[in-house]
Order: sequence, then structure tokens, then C-alpha cells
Amino acid sequence: MAYVAVSGGKEAIEESIRLLDYYRSGTNKDIEIEAIENKLSLLVDRVMSEAGLYAKTYAALALKQCEGSPEEAVFLLRAFRSTLTRNYYTEVVNTEDMRIVRRISAAFKDITGGQILGATYDYTHRLINFDLDQENAAELKEHMHNMLTSQTAEEIHPCPRVSDALKKEGIIDSCEENNQPPHDVTMNMLEFPSDRSARLQTLTRADTGFISGLAYSVLRGFGQVHPTVGELRCGYVELYVPYLSEIGESIYIGEIMMTEVECFNSADDKDQLKLAVGYGAVFGRNENKAISMSVIDRELDAGGPHPTQNEEFVLMHGDSLEMNGFISHLKLPHYVTFQSKLDAVRKTRG
Repeated sequence: MAYVAVSGGKEAIEESIRLLDYYRSGTNKDIEIEAIENKLSLLVDRVMSEAGLYAKTYAALALKQCEGSPEEAVFLLRAFRSTLTRNYYTEVVNTEDMRIVRRISAAFKDITGGQILGATYDYTHRLINFDLDQENAAELKEHMHNMLTSQTAEEIHPCPRVSDALKKEGIIDSCEENNQPPHDVTMNMLEFPSDRSARLQTLTRADTGFISGLAYSVLRGFGQVHPTVGELRCGYVELYVPYLSEIGESIYIGEIMMTEVECFNSADDKDQLKLAVGYGAVFGRNENKAISMSVIDRELDAGGPHPTQNEEFVLMHGDSLEMNGFISHLKLPHYVTFQSKLDAVRKTRG
């Protein structure tokens, strides 16, 4: 593919970049980074997941810089991520110890630890609240603070996985212990066939809309039988890095919020009917992305004739950067290639 330089393009490009500020200057009011981080948290969580960097403030700053475009924000955050040194690897996180803020199961009504509805838009009326136009942010924060501090704190108990009981019955196969380090898709090229760790990393960094659309196609019949959400949990997990590894010590460095999903589906077993588990995990609160990821994880594991079961199709076309970058390249000059197409068409006209 041939590109040509545009004569006199430097000045035009500089003016184009300056013109971007015009579209951010339509009001005297400014949006503080703290406001974006806390009031648009679902958007911030999506950007962090697709960028592969848990940094709420930087994700909010990226969104402000690019007028709220998730694709551009992911590009900015990944570019920043590429400049950071990797000093440590955290120890493996056990999500059974998650400090849960929301936990539901569509498979069972009664589960050990109980179902926790938490915060969700699932039960709202989906009507615009016009009163928000006059909302006082300071009063809202104070009201919520007073409400939370007036309640008696209860002891938090870890909740076992719903799938654990089914594994004990032999209905779901348990995964073998694997001490092999996961394939790091940010440091190594993705190869096919890929192992599951590479697949899951690629899916959690994939564009949310793309993964959701693929999962929707599965539910419409372009894949396996309708899956069931065995468990969806959202909450905080603690992170530790090894310290004095010879004596097994570690240091607590903080916690992150994440959403984790296990979906149940039929398994291919010639001897007896069993269930298989699809898995999804993303930064922050992004339930539809995690559910969609678990559906596609199971589709790729099962294989088959549908697009969602084609590993290369799914993993190579969902990356936000690659996807939008390749589409954007169509705006670059293609004068030479298009002229050759025109010449070929004109020759057929005699």
C-alpha cells in the first residue's frame, strides 16, 4: 500500500491540533479530573480495562484530553503505560478473599454467603432524572457520608465460589494446578493456537462493544446453547508483592476493584453430561464486559464453525487500538493506490 506526503501539510496539521481546543472551550466551566474520576467512574473503569493499566486519575485525565472518546483515551493510557518500568510482579490474587460490594447468581436462588445486589442500574426505570441538572454535589456527598457513617459496620466474611459446590459433586471439572507463568501479551506476540492465559488477557483488553456484540451473537444462535451466569462478583482485592522471598514474606501495596464472572454451559464429554465454565475478569465495574468475556472464553474453548469460536477472528479484531488505528488509516492519503484503481476501471471501459 502506497502513501504520499501532502505538500504544505505541516502548518495545516498544527492548526488542526490547535482547533481541537476550540471544541473544549465552549463553556467557562471546567471539568475537574476528580469529578471525571468519581462521577464518570464506569467510563473510567472501561478505559482502564482496555488500556491494561489500573490508574483512575490518569484515565480521567486522558478522557478530558480527548473530549471523552474511549478509544482515544485508551490510546493515550496505553502509550503512557509503555513508558513505565515494570519493577515487580504481584502475587496471584485469590478472588475468594474479595471484599465484595456486589454478588449475584442467576443459577441458584440461595447461595452460601447470600446474594448481594449492591449498586446496579438493572432495577432502575431508565428514565432521565431532570433534577440532576440542579444537583448540589457537596450536599450529595455529605448526605451519603452521613448515611454510611450512621450504619453499624458488619464483619465481612469471604464468600466461596458458587462453582465450588458443583466441583465437589463432579458436575464441573476442577482445573489442575499450574505453576507456569502466564503468557504476557504485552511483552510477547500473540501466537495461535494460544493458551488460555493469553486468550483471557486479550479479551479483558478488548473493546467492550466488540466483545459484547460477539456474546450477543452467541445468544442469538451463532454459538453454543444459552449460558447461565453462575456467579457475578464485584469488589476489592488486595495486592501483594514478594519481599524476602526466601522466607516467604510479602508486602501489601494496595487494592483494586474488579468484576469477575463465571458462566455455566454444557461441556463436550462423551461419557457423561457435564457443565463447563467460562471465565471473565475486568478492572472496575463493568459487568456486561465481564459476562461477555466469560461467554466468549467458553466459545473459544469449545471451538466450532461460528465466528465466536474462531480464535484468530476473535482475538485479532477486538483490540481497541488496532481496530480504531486501522480504520483511521483510511483517512490518510491513498492517492497512488486509488489512481491505479481508476486506471484499471477506465481500461475496462474501452
